[in-house]
Amino acid sequence: MLKQIEGSRAVAETIAACRPAVICAYPISPQTHIVEALDEIVRLGGIDDCEFVNVESEFSAMSVAIGASATGARAYTATASQGLLFMVEPVYNASGLGLPIVMTLANRAIGAPINIWNDHSDAMSQRDSGWIQLYAQDNQSAADLHILAFRLAEEVSLPVMVCMDGFVLTHAMEEIDVVSTELVDQFLPPYVPRQVLDPADPVSIGAMVGPEAFTEVRYLAHIKQLQALQLLPEISQKFETVFGRRAAGEHDADGLVTKYLLDDADVVLVALGSVLGTIKDVVEEFREAGQKVGVLGITSFRPFPLDAVSSALAKAKQIVVIERAFAPGIGGIVSSNIRTAMAGSNIPIFTAISGLGGRPITRDLIRKIINDTYEGTMPDLTFTDLNHKLIDRELERAASERKSGPMAENLLKDLGAR
Repeated sequence: MLKQIEGSRAVAETIAACRPAVICAYPISPQTHIVEALDEIVRLGGIDDCEFVNVESEFSAMSVAIGASATGARAYTATASQGLLFMVEPVYNASGLGLPIVMTLANRAIGAPINIWNDHSDAMSQRDSGWIQLYAQDNQSAADLHILAFRLAEEVSLPVMVCMDGFVLTHAMEEIDVVSTELVDQFLPPYVPRQVLDPADPVSIGAMVGPEAFTEVRYLAHIKQLQALQLLPEISQKFETVFGRRAAGEHDADGLVTKYLLDDADVVLVALGSVLGTIKDVVEEFREAGQKVGVLGITSFRPFPLDAVSSALAKAKQIVVIERAFAPGIGGIVSSNIRTAMAGSNIPIFTAISGLGGRPITRDLIRKIINDTYEGTMPDLTFTDLNHKLIDRELERAASERKSGPMAENLLKDLGAR
């Protein structure tokens, strides 16, 4: 049913249609509206046989989800930013135990300093935790990817993180097709766990494993990620058959990547999440001017679709990865994966770190990135829209004064904000 609805509410109603048995909730901006809506839905009887568990922390939320999933219940939770960091230990436990939990991550910057706005630093901090990570481009795909996530999680018995940009998507009002429980039932079968704790057949899980088997355990976790990589296109096709659209929000999508004007593109911009909409708008302008620019969106960041990426970018002459997070001391995170996919191709790959802490990624900024690439002035690594005067002032202060003070507060003072 088409509704003019907030992204968070659409995700909540979609989660409800997936019939979770246990929802664990601790609010943190910008995911709060999701669990608030689910609380209301459960209280009003909108989900049969569902227990909504209010907990005292994000650590507890994931711990309850682990307990629920281990006993054979379809489990769901949501978090963001510092909340994800607080639950890191059970996040690793969930994947290590092979439990098919689905979690919404409303992407938000990580402090200190405190920042509640959107970037991808929270998800990227857990990219190697063993969770599948799927990124939504818009609110329709954010809702749809949750349905796909439950199916995928339960097929391979791994947890799935659906990443949607905080505030940009979670708090945006759009016309979204929110599907019914009856339609979801045609795609998502009743949960039959691959493993379950049974009092009649007691067993310990997560027990000590020494050197004699730990490598094999970790290797099998890798194999399950590769199985998910193979299953995603198949499940995405089944999704399209039932719902009439691809879960990633694009017709030219396979659950792994989305392609836009790639066939003859000599410059290709690569990105994750909601910024892809703005990028496509700008690329259309360049196309009208006769410049062959294309876009590759990454839906599945973990497992990373090396073959799909290398195939999609094979004809490119230059590649620019626009990233909303980075690894201090080395640079781009997504671009390092792109370089692995394109090893041996000799295609120049540039990294543009953009939009950190919610700074807008404007059309003008994307135009500049494209123009700099064509003109040959694009650095290998650039922090777009950087205030170099502010940076130089702080570096001079730190070099001249032993007690130079906290960087963030100094920058705000220099800007006149404090």
